[in-house]
Amino acid sequence: MDTETADALAWLLTAEEPSVRYLARRDLLGEDSLSGLAAPTAGPWQSALLAGQQEDGGFGGDPYRKWTGAHWRLVSLAELAAPVSDPRVAAAAEHVLAWVVNGLRNPPRVVNGLPRSHASVHGNALGACTRLGLAGDERTRRLAEAIISWQWPDGGWNCDNQADGHRSSFHESLRTAWGLQEYATTTGHAGAREAAELAVELFLQHRVFRRGGTDKPINARWLAMPYPSYWHYDVLSALIVIARGGRCGDPRAADALDLLEKKRRPDGRWNAQAQWWRTGDSRKPPEVVDWGGAGEPNLMVTLNALRVLAAAGRVNLTQ
Repeated sequence: MDTETADALAWLLTAEEPSVRYLARRDLLGEDSLSGLAAPTAGPWQSALLAGQQEDGGFGGDPYRKWTGAHWRLVSLAELAAPVSDPRVAAAAEHVLAWVVNGLRNPPRVVNGLPRSHASVHGNALGACTRLGLAGDERTRRLAEAIISWQWPDGGWNCDNQADGHRSSFHESLRTAWGLQEYATTTGHAGAREAAELAVELFLQHRVFRRGGTDKPINARWLAMPYPSYWHYDVLSALIVIARGGRCGDPRAADALDLLEKKRRPDGRWNAQAQWWRTGDSRKPPEVVDWGGAGEPNLMVTLNALRVLAAAGRVNLTQ
């Protein structure tokens, strides 16, 4: 293990938030429950995400309220490996699943034969509810199969009524692919696995971030690495989905992996180069967790970067 990687790993393993320590041990060091690794306890981040929970499992108001509604809190809890055995976590998952499945009563508008769906909402909920113990629920299956039915021929999803059908939305497709990956891995659902693979292929066709037929970025903002990304597409978030699909070795991922390596700090960490929120910003509600500011070393960005580079064989995590 090189010095930079060792230093970054040591930083993760001594983080105040126990979820970060747990995920580093599980995903980077390969430890698991068989070796005595326990699920993370509720540290400062999980405690903040669960603060203010009401009797119905939600947090008051619209579950999709940015960025403090139950939907967003649940996605973060899932990414932090919140324990399914915690009744508060289970109640939040039930609340979000009931809300999102109720919305299936109003199917997306179809324009020129293509569903115009906000599939990232459903995909995020699918992934989070699957991780948090509801994969076997009949409503979760209905949710997954609805998402699959909305997929466009190019492998993605789109909510834009004006889109001509030649290209779906990368933003709308990223978290949708993640949700389907989680569901397929847990349940073995073949349709979910195939749909997720088609979405990953779409990203790889564009070398993750490049415009077709050119070397130019499709969107300059995709080159930054925020956390959380919520539903937004960016290079690191896409590489996480590509890695979970077992495709980091595809030559078309190389440009994005090179970019990720170039963004590494001399101390082996990665900064969050942008944020979709700012604590105290009066123009939008602040997050309930301070994930760290832009331009600062970020625990979750560093964790995700090392996950990706390890999957690609570009860092050695052995002693």
